[in-house]
Amino acid sequence: MIALEAASRADVAAFYAAALANGGSDEGAPGLRPFHAHFYACYVRDPDGNKLSAVCERPQ
Repeated sequence: MIALEAASRADVAAFYAAALANGGSDEGAPGLRPFHAHFYACYVRDPDGNKLSAVCERPQ
């Protein structure tokens, strides 16, 4: 899996929307995850099957 750091939760949502609009598939919609209080992430697979994640760890 490739994880990319996002500057904001809005950037995580934009990454997710762009991935789905360009042939990616959902592996986990944007949202808080149980890793710690501010871990906000989404997960997608690209058309080749690679798993990608965008993560923001800033409180918002």
